[in-house]
Amino acid sequence: MSGLEVLTSQILDLAGVEHAFFTRVGGVSEGIYESLNLGLGSKDDPGRVLQNRRRVAERMGTKPESVLIAYQVHSALVVSADAAWEDRPEADGVATSARSLACGVLSADCAPILLADAQARVVAAVHAGWRGAIDGVVEAGVARMVELGARADNISAAIGPCIGPSSYEVGLEFLERFEAADPGYGRYFAAGLADDKHRFDLPAFVLDRLRSAGVSRCEWIGRDTMIEPRLFYSNRRAFKRAEPDYGRLLSAIMLTEPGGGLLGAP
Repeated sequence: MSGLEVLTSQILDLAGVEHAFFTRVGGVSEGIYESLNLGLGSKDDPGRVLQNRRRVAERMGTKPESVLIAYQVHSALVVSADAAWEDRPEADGVATSARSLACGVLSADCAPILLADAQARVVAAVHAGWRGAIDGVVEAGVARMVELGARADNISAAIGPCIGPSSYEVGLEFLERFEAADPGYGRYFAAGLADDKHRFDLPAFVLDRLRSAGVSRCEWIGRDTMIEPRLFYSNRRAFKRAEPDYGRLLSAIMLTEPGGGLLGAP
C-alpha cells in the first residue's frame, strides 16, 4: 500500500489541533478515481470509497464514523456536531467543540476551508464553491464557531487545494451575477483568453470573505486542483477530458488533547 500524501498549513499548526488536506494519493480506488477517492456520491465502487475513508480516519487518529461530512448542496448552511451522526444533514460545513470528531468537507475544485480557535477549542470545516461563497457560507462557518465559544479574531483559517485564478475561466453572465451582488466584486475577475471570458479568483474571494467575518489570520495554501492531476481530482479537468465522473478530495480538522496527543474516543 502506498502511503497517504497530505498537505498542511502552518497557520493551523496549533496545539491540540490536527488537520490535513488529503490528496488523491494513497488509496485503493482505480481508473479515473485513482486512488484516494472519498466521495460516496461518485460512481466509484462504494466498498473502495469506504476503505479509503477508513485510511483517512486512521491518519486523523479517530474512528471512521467520527469523520463528519455533511451532504453538501452548495448552500450557506453550517451545522454543529457534538457526536457522530446517524444521518448526514444537508449542509456545507460542520463545526465542533468535541474532541476526536473530525470536521470534513469534500471538494474537487471548490475551496475547502479549515478553521480553528485553539484557545476556545473550536474547529470547523467549510465547503465554499462560488455559489456558497457569494451566499455567505464562509461567514456562516465563522458564526457557527462563535456560537460554540470561539472568537472571530482568534480564529486561524486555511483554504486548501482548489481551482486557481489562472484556471477558472467563466462567462460574462458569471461576472454580471457577482457585480449585481456587489459592484466591487469585479476586482476578483481578470481578462480571459476570449473577449466573452473572464478568469475568477476563487481563493482571493474566499480570503476576503474570511477577513470580512473577522478572521485576519488566513491563507490559501496555493495549490491549484486543475493543473496537478497527480495530486488532485478536478471537476473542470474531468469535463475538459470528457471523463464521465471524478473523485473527491477530503479536507479535515479535529481537536486532540490540549498537549497534542490523539484520542480514540470523545
